Amino acid sequence: MTTTGPRLEEITTANLEAALAVRVRPDQEHAVAPVAHSLAEAYVRPPDVAWPRLIVDGDRAVGFLMAFLEIDWNQDGTRFRSGLWRLNIAADEQGRGYGRFAVASVAEEIRRRGGKQCYVTWHPGPDGPEGFYLGLGFRTTGETSGGQTVGVLDLTGQYG
Repeated sequence: MTTTGPRLEEITTANLEAALAVRVRPDQEHAVAPVAHSLAEAYVRPPDVAWPRLIVDGDRAVGFLMAFLEIDWNQDGTRFRSGLWRLNIAADEQGRGYGRFAVASVAEEIRRRGGKQCYVTWHPGPDGPEGFYLGLGFRTTGETSGGQTVGVLDLTGQYG
């Protein structure tokens, strides 16, 4: 069976090295943690909070994403959110729709779990991905988290 187009794969021993090899452009490294850092964060979280996935097209690893699912946003049990935690598209694979695919995949997983909103944070400024996220329909919430802009995408419409 031949699979066309991008797909997500769980991170396993079989694809771990490919996941770790995903690198963004050098000028983007300050804006997103490396894959190894994300996988370490996923490992120390409670089960089912972090959702790391390798983005594969054909036999090529083209990116990595990690969603957060029902995380205690205020750390006080009053507000739980789900969204895109990390998005790393390989430097030589950018501009081919893999980022859009990643966001749509996370949105679909959140919807599948009953969620109605998808959150994301991004590095502010002219070298950040704000235009990308706003172009996909995210809107800023007016909040910041760790110095990053918080955006939200309504999943009750026709996105994805």
